[in-house]
Amino acid sequence: MDCFRTMRQSWIFPTTILCIYGFFSMMKPSEPFIVPYLLGPDKNLTLSEVSNQMFPVWTYSYLVLLFPVFVLTDYLRYKPIIILQGVSFLITWLMLLFSQGLLAMQILEFFYGLATATEVAYYSYIYSVVNVEHYQKVTSYCRSITLVGYTVASVLSQLLVSLAHVSYFYLNVITMISLSVAFVFTFFLPMPQKSMFFHKKVGAETQGSADKDVVVLEMPGKGSSPASQEDCATSVSSAKSERQQKSQSADLQQKSLVLRVFLQWCQDLKECYSTNRLLFWSIWWASATAGFNQVLNYVQLLWDHKAPSQSSQVYNGAVEAVATFGGAMAALAVGYVKINWDLFGELALGIFSVIDAGSLFLMHFTNNIWLCYVGFLIFKSVYMLLITIAVFQIAVNLSMERYALVFGVNTFLALLIQTIMTLIVVDARGLSLTIDIQATRLSDLPEVTQLVSVVCLRPDLNSGCPESRTGALSTAPPSCPIIIPII
Repeated sequence: MDCFRTMRQSWIFPTTILCIYGFFSMMKPSEPFIVPYLLGPDKNLTLSEVSNQMFPVWTYSYLVLLFPVFVLTDYLRYKPIIILQGVSFLITWLMLLFSQGLLAMQILEFFYGLATATEVAYYSYIYSVVNVEHYQKVTSYCRSITLVGYTVASVLSQLLVSLAHVSYFYLNVITMISLSVAFVFTFFLPMPQKSMFFHKKVGAETQGSADKDVVVLEMPGKGSSPASQEDCATSVSSAKSERQQKSQSADLQQKSLVLRVFLQWCQDLKECYSTNRLLFWSIWWASATAGFNQVLNYVQLLWDHKAPSQSSQVYNGAVEAVATFGGAMAALAVGYVKINWDLFGELALGIFSVIDAGSLFLMHFTNNIWLCYVGFLIFKSVYMLLITIAVFQIAVNLSMERYALVFGVNTFLALLIQTIMTLIVVDARGLSLTIDIQATRLSDLPEVTQLVSVVCLRPDLNSGCPESRTGALSTAPPSCPIIIPII
């Protein structure tokens, strides 16, 4: 029993449980074939319904839910939000399996947006239950296991579809089983006693504090004088008044804490974004992420447009697996290439942004599905390379708290850009462009962000570095992880 208790209190137990959850929550073999499933006889939706009316709901709901979920994640100390993510995934796939009609699919997209917004809890939970010296190690485990889960799911789905001729419906059944296993493991996660913003200091509650609030009263006997009875009544009234005051004081302190946290966020963001280099790397990061997410959302529709899944062999799973592996290798290479990214970072942005745009043009103009696949492989690998550089450039001079805050805001900006693109280009209430034309519009975004990078990241604009101006941005400690985004 003592051994089990010791294991639960070490960093290994919560990391293991979280990694198990991360693997099974990402092990969704139906995802590479979600569009063929929606367009097939199971759901019988049209390409325009999926593209212009169903998928945009995810973008809008993700944007609306991101900020409140970000706040609640820290306020509720992570675990309840991870459980909420598990519930959202289960609702999404239950509806995907058994509901019919466009409206049901739009409601499904809302819950999927909720599940996506709650990802922040998975990636930040572990820092509240392990010591600082383990941050680098647990970050590597928790990030890499999601990559493994996604790759295994992609390979498994392709093998089942190509060799065993399993229907897309049963891929969703397997996904549902995997998500159910993940949901069960959320209840084994230890409840954190601290969080990054709202619960920084956790002191041991003083024992007997309740006793201090209790006034010991001697009940009046038959021989008690009227004066003693009056004193007793006064003591009771005083005790009630004191308890009410303490309750009101606790409420005021809680409101004051929330206000202080929000004011501190505003101050931190002001100081962070007043640094030119961090500001414009953030602009590039938000713009590139918006474009990348938009491509991921709609690339299966483009593939189905080039080679209809009802009459062609589909290799979506294999392509997703290779693209994920290539992206991971590109991101990993950044850590081993000895280059001064401060000096050559903008040049890399310029060159590789043009390559990314070229890959999207290739995907648009070719009628060969294999060239379309190759274009996606190039696009994802190059994005992962560049985004890793951007993450490092943004995070290198930030403390852990500001790191989390800045990337939360950058993610919100990326979603805002993506929402604007969706509303104008994709949504039925906007231009409602066809899927192949959307690819050319997205190819403009890397070129625009590349231009922003060249103009705004010049050395003569870097005089506002944090150390020379105010010294407010502290350098992250050696154990502070540089988180590489794995998508």
